[in-house]
Amino acid sequence: MRLRIDFWTLLAASLFLTGCAGYRLGPTNGSPAGSRSFQVALFQNKTLEPRLIEPVATSLRRALKQDGTFRLDTSGGAYIIVEGVITEFNRAGLSLDPRDVLTVRDYELTLVAKFTAKETATGKIILDSTAFGRTVVRSGTDLPSAERAVAPLLAEDLARKITSALVDGSW
Repeated sequence: MRLRIDFWTLLAASLFLTGCAGYRLGPTNGSPAGSRSFQVALFQNKTLEPRLIEPVATSLRRALKQDGTFRLDTSGGAYIIVEGVITEFNRAGLSLDPRDVLTVRDYELTLVAKFTAKETATGKIILDSTAFGRTVVRSGTDLPSAERAVAPLLAEDLARKITSALVDGSW
């Protein structure tokens, strides 16, 4: 009986310890945390949907600060500046009202942005990519108000994907 308990304890401990084998503490791109600083410029909005610039900029700054790989520099002396253009804002019907099959109940909102990261000293573009964010909104009686309410969620999803591309990039 004693041998069986020790065997199961060792098996559980080995499974627990090997589950963390691929985890790395700190930045994933090999540079020390905070060694480079970023500045986030306001993105241009090329869509017909107003009021998207501020939620995107705020969410991107928050995501970069929260990640901790890079320092956020707002005074203008940053090593890298992130600029971008919001190119698309799409709304697609996701589900219909069960009482009226012609009325859309839920919409999927998609936000697409093309962004670049360039060195401020040389102007060299080190990352040129596209990212998209998405969220679902229940239309209710006032779809524009519902869309304004979920705009921060849409911007946060986009910011997470841009941050991931910046942090995990091989540049």
